[in-house]
Order: sequence, then structure tokens, then C-alpha cells
Amino acid sequence: MRTAEIIRNTNETQINLSINLDGTGEYMIDTGCGFLNHMLDLFSKHSRIDLKVTCKGDTEVDFHHTAEDIGIALGEAIKEASGNKAGIKRYGHIILPMDESLILAAIDFGGRAYLGFDADIPSPKVGEFDTELVEEFFAAFTRSAELNLHIKKLDGRNSHHIIEGIFKAVARALAIAIEIDPKLDGAIPSTKGVI
Repeated sequence: MRTAEIIRNTNETQINLSINLDGTGEYMIDTGCGFLNHMLDLFSKHSRIDLKVTCKGDTEVDFHHTAEDIGIALGEAIKEASGNKAGIKRYGHIILPMDESLILAAIDFGGRAYLGFDADIPSPKVGEFDTELVEEFFAAFTRSAELNLHIKKLDGRNSHHIIEGIFKAVARALAIAIEIDPKLDGAIPSTKGVI
């Protein structure tokens, strides 16, 4: 089983996160932020990664540390659960419609961290959630997972739809990238022999 559990305790957040890459998209999420809970529910369901997250954060300040630190923990868990990445497809991409929004997400799970984020979000907040934290979440996620992720908004006007489209698109691209390819017969998908 490709599983991992991350416990991350700082002065700003206390996080317990566990994943199963070969799950069915079951989730139990409690981040202290309703909108972030909703996005992580979608992430789990659309990636088919089983995900459990509890976070106690300094939400009396704002949701910045909560979003960033959960991104770190999720990335660490995916990296750990993937092991040496033997047999994975490595690359995944999708163009995903979400009502009027259209989002492109492309991933290379190749061991080098990079986030290309080209998705302006019209409103500064959705509920109590600062929309600039979407980029912060994925920046933390890509660094700790050590993957290359490009997110591009091709169309969209509604901030909720755009963010939801981003989380769904990344989830589905990731599901493709971490899928075991039987044609590889357990080989590392790199000419270097390691990722």
C-alpha cells in the first residue's frame, strides 16, 4: 500500500494528515476553515486519494498558516507514499471545465519543485478565505512533494468556480501522474534511473 502519515506541529499549526494513494477518494477533513475543507474534499474525491486531515491553526489571525502548512504536509505525504516512484506514469495533465471557468493543470512528478501559477482570481475572498492563499497552498505543496505543477486559468469569472476548478484539475492530473503503468513493469520513469 502506498500510504503515509505526517504529523506537523509548529507554533502556528498542529496537523495530522494521512493518505492512501491507492484509495477510493474517501475523506475526513477538519482544517478549521470551511472553504478549505470543501476544496480538500474535492481534491480527495477527484484524485481518488484517501485523505484524512485535522488541523488546529492560528485562525484568529487568518488562514494563511493553515493553508500553507497543510500544503506542506500534503506534499510530504504524497512524496513519502510514492517511495522511489517505480512504475508510476510520472506525467499527468487535464483541461477541466467548471461552469464558466476552464482550468489547465499539468504535473511532472520528476523530483524538481516548480509552480507555474497563472490564474487571476477576481475577488479577494470567498467567504472568510483569502483567495491569494490558493497560490500559497500549491507553492507549499509543490516544494514539499518535489513536483513540477503548472496551473493556468483559461477562462472564468466566478472566484469560487475558478478555485474549485483548480483543485479538481490538480487532483485529476495528479491521479494520472501517480498511477502505476503496467507497461513500465516497475521501472523508474526516467533515463537517469532515479527520480
